[in-house]
Amino acid sequence: MGRSGKLPSGVSAKLKRWKKGHSSDSNPAISRHRQAARSRFFSRPSGKSDLTVDAVKLHNELQSGSLRLGKSEAPETAMEEEEVAPALTEKSSGTFLSGLSDCTNVTFSKVQRFWESSSAAHKEICAVLAAVTEVIRSQGGKETETEYFAALMTTMEAVESAESLAAVAYLLNLVLKRVPSPVLIKKFSDTSKAFMDIMSAQASSGSTSALRWVLSCLATLLRKQDLEAWSYPVTLQVYHGLLSFTVHTKPKIRKAAQHGVCSVLKGSEFMFGEKAPAHHPAAMSTAKFCIQEIEKSGGSKEATTTLHMLTLLKDLLPCFPDGLVKSCSETLLRVMTLSHVLVTACAMQAFHSLFHAKPSPGTLPAELNAQIITALYDYVPSENDLQPLLAWLKVMEKAHINLVRLHRDLGLGHLPRFFGTATTCLLSPHSQVVTAATQCLQEILKECVAPHMADIGSVTSSASGPAQYVAKMFRAVEEGLTYRFHASWSSVLQLLCVFFEACGRQAHPVMRKCLQSLCDLRLSPYSPHTAAVDRAVGAAVASMGPEVVLEAVPLEIDGSEETLDFPRSWLLPVVRDHVRETRLGFFTAYFLPLATTLKRKAMDRAQAGSTVESKIYDTLQWQIWTLLPGFCTRPTDVATAFKGLARTLGTAISERPDLRVTVCQALRTLITKGCEAEADRAEVSRFAKNFLPILFNLYGQPVAAGDTPAPRRAVLETIKTYLTITEPQLVNGFLEKASEKVLDPASSDFTRLSVLDLVVALAPHADEAAISKLYSTIRPYLESKAHGVQKKAYRVLEEVCASPQGPGARFVQSHLDDLKKTLLDSLRSTSSPAKRPRLKCLIHIVRKLSAEHEEFISALVPEVILCTKEVSVGARKNAFALLVEMGHAFLRFGPNPAEALQRYLILIYPGLVGAVTMVSCSILALTHLLFQFKGLMGTSTMEQLLENVCLLLASRTRDVVRSALGFIKVAVVVMDVAHLAKHVQLVMGAVGKLSDDMRRHFRMKLRNLFTKFVRKFGFELVRKLLPEEYQKVLVNIRKAEARAKKHRALNQAAVEEEEEEEEEPVQGKGDSIEEILADSEDEEDEEEERSRGKEQQRLARHRSRAWLKEGGGDEPLNFLDPKVAQRVLATQPGPGRGKKKDHGFKVSADGRLIIREEEDDNAKLEEEEGAKAPLHSFRSSASPSLWPFHGPLALAVFPRNSRQAQGLPGFRTLSHASYDVWLLIDFTSVCLPSSWGG
Repeated sequence: MGRSGKLPSGVSAKLKRWKKGHSSDSNPAISRHRQAARSRFFSRPSGKSDLTVDAVKLHNELQSGSLRLGKSEAPETAMEEEEVAPALTEKSSGTFLSGLSDCTNVTFSKVQRFWESSSAAHKEICAVLAAVTEVIRSQGGKETETEYFAALMTTMEAVESAESLAAVAYLLNLVLKRVPSPVLIKKFSDTSKAFMDIMSAQASSGSTSALRWVLSCLATLLRKQDLEAWSYPVTLQVYHGLLSFTVHTKPKIRKAAQHGVCSVLKGSEFMFGEKAPAHHPAAMSTAKFCIQEIEKSGGSKEATTTLHMLTLLKDLLPCFPDGLVKSCSETLLRVMTLSHVLVTACAMQAFHSLFHAKPSPGTLPAELNAQIITALYDYVPSENDLQPLLAWLKVMEKAHINLVRLHRDLGLGHLPRFFGTATTCLLSPHSQVVTAATQCLQEILKECVAPHMADIGSVTSSASGPAQYVAKMFRAVEEGLTYRFHASWSSVLQLLCVFFEACGRQAHPVMRKCLQSLCDLRLSPYSPHTAAVDRAVGAAVASMGPEVVLEAVPLEIDGSEETLDFPRSWLLPVVRDHVRETRLGFFTAYFLPLATTLKRKAMDRAQAGSTVESKIYDTLQWQIWTLLPGFCTRPTDVATAFKGLARTLGTAISERPDLRVTVCQALRTLITKGCEAEADRAEVSRFAKNFLPILFNLYGQPVAAGDTPAPRRAVLETIKTYLTITEPQLVNGFLEKASEKVLDPASSDFTRLSVLDLVVALAPHADEAAISKLYSTIRPYLESKAHGVQKKAYRVLEEVCASPQGPGARFVQSHLDDLKKTLLDSLRSTSSPAKRPRLKCLIHIVRKLSAEHEEFISALVPEVILCTKEVSVGARKNAFALLVEMGHAFLRFGPNPAEALQRYLILIYPGLVGAVTMVSCSILALTHLLFQFKGLMGTSTMEQLLENVCLLLASRTRDVVRSALGFIKVAVVVMDVAHLAKHVQLVMGAVGKLSDDMRRHFRMKLRNLFTKFVRKFGFELVRKLLPEEYQKVLVNIRKAEARAKKHRALNQAAVEEEEEEEEEPVQGKGDSIEEILADSEDEEDEEEERSRGKEQQRLARHRSRAWLKEGGGDEPLNFLDPKVAQRVLATQPGPGRGKKKDHGFKVSADGRLIIREEEDDNAKLEEEEGAKAPLHSFRSSASPSLWPFHGPLALAVFPRNSRQAQGLPGFRTLSHASYDVWLLIDFTSVCLPSSWGG
């Protein structure tokens, strides 16, 4: 192979090279081929030629590339040619296809995509459109759809070639859809005649394009006609012409005709008017045509025409009147007797589309629907015929749903037979059939039965009418629990679950036996259907109620059992998870006595020393109590049953610590989900005077050592919930007593804190007078030195101030001045734990302030700024929220947003020249205000802030620099690029002057900041503005951005639906200020995560590798062996991968020994490695050594170039500086000297 860029030797002399400056000349010296072509060119053709002037002109335009040039385009090559030969390119910008490139009608926007297509048909379409457009313009037209329609119709009558006819027809197909209907109605006769003539001429031609588009044009023309036009015979005659092509042998033509027929019958414009007829006037003739065609070819072996007609009927059956639907259905049923698989499948599809369309009774009466259902039972496929059986089930499902929609009782009457047939399908060996039958019956239960159960009423075995039908359906499903259906029990249990949900409330009398069968199945040892049985019984509990279920299948637990098996104890968790909307009195009458008995039994067994039995009974009674929250979920008898349960619940809360959490949960559930009626609410509220003192006393008790505080929290939540329905007078009494307890000097710290928690809960529900007394009580504690008490006092004040309306809101308005003075006076004595509730109080107060209170807000600013650095996360969040709320207050004060915000910011600016902590906090405050009010803050204000913060980057304190970098990061996001561009040099200059310590400490923040600037202003600008120390990280950022861009492109190409998610994977932050400021504070964490990710990728690649284990010996691997899959291994095959035995030699990848010469001859090292490395130990010996290793083969080591190796049967394999290694092939036949070592 020759060198790159060089010609082979001797070739250059054979080449005819052009002179310098003439390399663009394109006239070769040899003209042999041109002369041969010229001799043919000037000879006359033997026959009639299609070569015309227009054809040559079109050919030249297509070949010259002017297809791509419009009026607005003027490539350099065209201009050069114009200068050289102006006579030949007189109008270079007005090409032959200019009418296409600047066509103003949007109808042909699709055609303009064909400009650069290589298809001849597309080029022909472009040429025709260009020509028509030029004609319209030359006559002063406005390029409307009507003008194009007229011009194209004229063109269609004039063209002769099939290609041009197809192009014109395609363009007509586009424009006809936009031509006004009156135009098409007026020109119907001439237009339809032209189309019919073309259809007659093209019917037997080999080309399909023209006929296909003409059929589409004819369908559009017919669709635009009004109802009166269809009363004329000519319209039906034209339609029948279109209809006749629906059985054409060529698929494209046939599909175009069928699509056209469907669009006419379904989409004619008069079908959507006010006086639209029920059915299209052509529906009758269409149905008769389909029936005639099917009957004409129905008995043939191929049945091709029958299949075509069935495909058409699939779309048209819902459009026919009832009489024709009946005739078509009879025809479909007749052709199904041919036992032709495809014909039967198409007929099923036609029936499915009919029922799925849910037609009106005028199309499909209920009686006809029922007759079709009855007839289809004669065509039930064999259970082993998979696909036909699946289709039959789906058709019957849609048929019954539609029948019930049309006539409820008639539809329900047909369901028992179908349930029996579908249940038999559960015996099929095909899992698809079992699944399809199950889903079919479930859908029928949900669509047909469940909506009508309230009207059907109670279902008993002796009922008649619809109730009897439901009972028969259930018996058919219940039969599935017999043993012959055991392979499909999981599906049967799913059906029973849906049946219980749909009909359980009304049909439970006929379901009790089934419940007993389910319980017996649940007790079967090693049953795989335990979970399914639990779900089915749970559905029964939810629909029938636990009272009915337990009456059918009792718990069989009464405390007098001789054994401790409790076979039906599994019902307790099932009832607990599913009980709702039932009688609360049933729990009181049935479960409470049982729980009491079991608890007594447990105590007796514990006293008798039977710990295990005691624990079992205690667990059972606890499980019974856990049912109570479910019974309290929307119960039906709160007003009558709660009074019988209230005393027991109070006793359980106070005396049973093990039940306290459960009972409190039940009370909260009852109040929130069971007191929707006013009578129920009043009944539960009546017992507040009994429950609340018990709960107060429990909350005031300290938690014992080792106990969990969960019960105490549950008690407090229950108090808060109960207070929502408690009378205000009762709340005021409780609040007064609590205030006395707080002021009592004898109260311990724990008691005072507990009572303050209760006061916090009581305060929002008291009246204004009680709140005023409460405020007087807690005001001294706002300056208390006990941090816990001070925090609780502020919590009380927070709850009072948080009231949006009612007594709390009125108290705040009337005591606003006092509250302001109190909060300002207690500023210096506020402890850190109390900052969070204090700031919350201020937020609520600031929201209610008007312009005259601006001085109060100004006094709060320093405190709020410092709180942005509080230890408590809640305090920091409240501080930022208060800053924003104060900004909104200034906006309310006016006069305009920019001036109001400027007044507000002036209050924060002094913090920038204070102590280090104050400077850092002020920058943080300005950062949040910049983000929150970015749309209202003036440009000059933002620029001024940015300049001042850049000056603070020179600070020697990390805290200040961190806050300043955060501000710049937010400014880059919120500021307009044009305004930010003025300060890029200032920002980069300030960042570039950071000390080495600052640069190292904030390297991740700086990298993130540089990335944002590079994305906004480009790499080169940022690189020029930063010193040398930052160039390395900038290069790294550029590489990372390139990788991210490539990654986004790959993901977008691979997964289109994830395009939006992958659009910006590097930024991926969001719009909140927390997300903008969120970046890693420690680079080590990111590096560790990155290295961990690389290691996981390496392990994933290793796990994804696979090896193929080859056959043993010379036997090739047989890939047709059924066990060949066992030879695909996830681990590399070969010798043992365990720890290899060390022989002292290093081995290369292909198994060769690697022997290296040592620089130092350490005798001790040689002695230690002598046994492991005999070749190395030979260097100190002059005698040869021999190591036999396999049969007659041996490895011999001789001194370098020793004569002793000459004549031996072998060859040298390795040469060392001091010895040679030989492989002896047959050393047993050689007489070896005794001096040789072995």
